[in-house]
Order: sequence, then C-alpha cells, then structure tokens
Amino acid sequence: MKLATISNNTRNGQLVVVNKEMTKAVCVPEIASTMQDAIDNWKEVESKLQTVYEALNTYTAKGDVFDFAAKQIMAPIPRAYHWADGSAYVTHVELVRKARNASLPETFWTDPLMYMGASDAFIGPNDDIEVENEAWGIDFESEVGVITDDVPAGTDAKTALNHIKLITILNDVTLRNLIPDELSKQFGFYQSKPWTSFAPVVVTPDELNGVWNDGKLHLPLRSTLNGKLIGSPDAGVDMVFDFGQLIAHAAKTRSLTAGTIIGSGTVANEGSPSGSSCLAELRCLEIIKDGKASTPFMSYGDRIEIEMNDHQGNSIFGKIDQVVKKHK
Repeated sequence: MKLATISNNTRNGQLVVVNKEMTKAVCVPEIASTMQDAIDNWKEVESKLQTVYEALNTYTAKGDVFDFAAKQIMAPIPRAYHWADGSAYVTHVELVRKARNASLPETFWTDPLMYMGASDAFIGPNDDIEVENEAWGIDFESEVGVITDDVPAGTDAKTALNHIKLITILNDVTLRNLIPDELSKQFGFYQSKPWTSFAPVVVTPDELNGVWNDGKLHLPLRSTLNGKLIGSPDAGVDMVFDFGQLIAHAAKTRSLTAGTIIGSGTVANEGSPSGSSCLAELRCLEIIKDGKASTPFMSYGDRIEIEMNDHQGNSIFGKIDQVVKKHK
C-alpha cells in the first residue's frame, strides 16, 4: 500500500492513504491521524489501512476521496524521533577518497559508516532547498530510505529486515564546502547537513513486486538537474550493506523507536558517471581524469528532480522536485 502525509496546519500533518497511481487519497482519522500514530500501532492498523488502500484502488473507498496534489504533501514523518544515514555504497566513499589521494581503510568494507542526522524537521518533496550562501557547496544526495517499527537492541541483520515497514526515496542535501572544517574537529556532521527532503509517498515492501529482495531495492534511482540526467544507478547494485545490516548496526547498543528512519547513503554504481547520485561524485571523477573538477555545485534557481520508476515506467514513490533558493 501507499501512504503519505498532507498539510493540515499542524507540524505533524495528516496521514492519508494514496491510490497506486498517486492521483487520489483519503484521510483515515478513525485508523490513525498521523504517520507516527500508524507506525506506533502498526500491528493493529496495518490490515485496516490495507483495506482502505484496496477500496481506493477499486473506486469503492468510503469517506471524502480527494485529488492527491503536490502542494499538499509534507514529508511522510515531518519530524521523526530518529534519523540515521548510512553509507552502504562503499564504492562512493572509495571514489571520494581516491580523488584526494587517500586510501580506504579495509574496515569500511565490513563495518558500515553511519551518522545521526537532524530529525526535528524534514521537508516535503516540493519544498524549496533554502540555503544562506551558495559558496557552501550545495549538493543533493539521492538515497533510498526505510522506516522501522520498534527494533530491540542487539537485533541481528536478518531479523532486522522484519522491522522494515515502509520504504521511500529521499534527498539528503549536503553543503560540501562546510564538511572539511566540521570533520577536522573529529565530531561529525552538523552544519553541513541541512533539512532532508522525502518523496511524496512511502510504500509497504509487498507493494514493490519482487524488486525488494534481501534488504535491497533493485531499481534505478534517477537524478535530474535542470533537465539533465545526472545519474540513474541501480540501488540494488554495489550496495555492500543491505538495510538489515544498517539497522542492526544502528541497534547494536540501543533500541530503535518506532518511526526510526534509516538512509542508504548516496546510491552509486562503480565506474561510470551514469552511476552517480550527487555532484560530489561527478567532481571526483573529473579530478581523477582531468586533475580538476569542472562541474559546479548547485546555485540559486537550480532544480533537482529525483524519482524511481518500476519496470513498466511507473513512478513508485512520486517525484522529489525542488528548487534551490536563498534562505528567507
């Protein structure tokens, strides 16, 4: 099934069930008022939400069915208890380090990188990317993300897959030129990671018709900047750590609360610019080939679109479609 959150003049928004084509939606306050309410009580509400989804797709849904419009859509969970982003595509990290003549520690292939990001607020798929200064190196990062129920501490990777309830794609916006100074302090990201944005809908794993296997989503993730395709790497290829492993890593020493969002890190396929999901990777390829980067980071007015289609060409999660603007 497909779910989303629409604006209702509150910070948490209103949960809606969305039809398969993402053209119609219906509110379900009698089942759950928000996405967090739904994930908190998933065992009790999943089948009820599924019934509404099936009715919506057969034009028999009760209640006020309305057009699912872009201007209404918020992030699926507009503010979450926990947001942790991994770096499952080690080839991306390897390339970045190669561009600055740094070796890759062997442990990177066996122990996931992960940081805990800001989750006090997320933005919707059509919200502007607001940044104070273009010189900060504005970049997009196209990723896959999952939302879990409660995950006990010490959960192993295989069991962790059972805790994935919803799947989506996201844009982990990064301010590249702020990263060096932050990491030099050896205390992780903060200022270089502004608000993250999410696709219009989240889907249950069964909605993915065989392309969700072994904790990986086996479809290309397309990133288009100002009408030019930047990359369309297959999210199931070169993913060294599947989502079960990422969740297990996050839950090694503490439980994860229902509504935790785990990101894959920048989706990347080895060896080709068409496998890139961020500008930093293109710049690294240029440095390795030409000795310098020629692709600029994003500027005010630039439009980034991120989308994943099924094998029939149908959008699965809807499109992230954002414009970079100066912070108000």
